[in-house]
Amino acid sequence: MYPSDNNSDHIAAGDTAILLTLRQQCDIIIPKPEFEELLSMKIKFRKADLSDAKLLIDIYNSSFYNDYIRYGECPAYGKTTEMMQRSIVEYPKFIILCSEKPVGCISCRELRQGVYEVGCLCVIPEFQGKGIGTSAIEFVKSYYTDWDRFTLTTPADKSENVLFYTEKCGFYIQSLETDGNVTVARFVLER
Repeated sequence: MYPSDNNSDHIAAGDTAILLTLRQQCDIIIPKPEFEELLSMKIKFRKADLSDAKLLIDIYNSSFYNDYIRYGECPAYGKTTEMMQRSIVEYPKFIILCSEKPVGCISCRELRQGVYEVGCLCVIPEFQGKGIGTSAIEFVKSYYTDWDRFTLTTPADKSENVLFYTEKCGFYIQSLETDGNVTVARFVLER
């Protein structure tokens, strides 16, 4: 159901085209204050270098703490500086900036010509649910212009992740795998 034109807490009638686009992408109705916040956010992506290791550790730890508690393990949580520096080299990373504040990260590596693995997509909890993750997927699709396929894994029982990747980003589940003691779903996006 769309917001009524007489409700001042929702998007005005003149914003219908924008609302329809957002609704198609997100399948939600965005109250006017959050909509204005979304429009005011300036999302940028900056390639990480080795000097960003400590910043990335903070972003990862904030983003993956709940997974660590839930599963008792999480490969992205609790990395040392050396581990993160090695990860920066093996999985090139982009720091996600929201109005110049570091709020997340996306990393990809090329497995073979045109096939990329998203090693990590994370957004710190207070910035989740604002379209930043969707913007990050769109960013890597435009950055890696030769892509034919993206693949990634995420815990299979995390319904919010499954819905995000399938409904908002267009991935499908190819298979289930085991990572440590966690069942993960292998997601694929094809051009």
